Amino acid sequence: MNIIMTGATGFVGQQLVALLSQQSHQLTIVTRNVSHATQVLGSNHRYVDNLSKLENLNDFDTVINLAGEPIVGKRWSNQQKQRICDSRWDITAMLTQLIKQSDTPPTSFISASAIGYYGRQGSTPVDEDSQAHNEFSHQVCSEWEHLALKAQSADTRVCVLRIGIVLGKNGGALAKMLPPFKLGLGGPIGKGLHGVSWIHIDDLTHLIEHLMITNNAQGVFNATAPNPVNHKRFAESIGSSLNRPACIPTPVIALKLAMGEMADLIVEGQFVLPKRTLASGFNFKYPEINPALDSILKA
Repeated sequence: MNIIMTGATGFVGQQLVALLSQQSHQLTIVTRNVSHATQVLGSNHRYVDNLSKLENLNDFDTVINLAGEPIVGKRWSNQQKQRICDSRWDITAMLTQLIKQSDTPPTSFISASAIGYYGRQGSTPVDEDSQAHNEFSHQVCSEWEHLALKAQSADTRVCVLRIGIVLGKNGGALAKMLPPFKLGLGGPIGKGLHGVSWIHIDDLTHLIEHLMITNNAQGVFNATAPNPVNHKRFAESIGSSLNRPACIPTPVIALKLAMGEMADLIVEGQFVLPKRTLASGFNFKYPEINPALDSILKA
């Protein structure tokens, strides 16, 4: 396939480029920094530094949209909230417009979202049909998804991926969590009862590939393993994979003082189930947390 992709230099994007390249797909990478992207991803791809240089997407079979300012990284000032929104909304709107301007549009548009769409849900499991709690993370994701789904037509399938915590080597959320665990100082956040909805990086990249080639797949899909866990179990599993204790809790108040409103993403959590993802015929290689973490931390 001839694929155009945003967000390719990110943690997920790099792994996806590697997978798709192995299968001889032709990739066009949209990036603001072509020299950096070429260093990271290699010179055997086509690079475009601005979508405004394209008039349509007639030459592409699939669009993959992973672009976005990291949502957990900087404290949520009003300016940072706007950057989070603009970095997702603007490029998604541009891709949708280019698809609409195409005489022979791509057959599929796979666009990232996040389980932050659901907002705080307590201990109640949620799936793709569940009602969301209206807060900032929901507002970001709701508009992000809306802009992508506007590209849906008889010619173009739109698949929106609500992505959970992505677990993999050398990056992502896990890399930020590991240092205290490696020192034997890790543990749950607070009482550890809130949900952790996670997915192994290999399952996420293969899910994107699955949606590319599954001709009847469209709409919203949760990109989370079918067995979410609470944070206490999650911390214990990290400790087990590292052969370290994991019993020192992080006080919730400390996170809220350090991170402000952004701490709610970590403290509240959700138990997200991939109902439509499983119904599409996708099989998870890592449905359980312990084997998933072992594959990353013991390899």
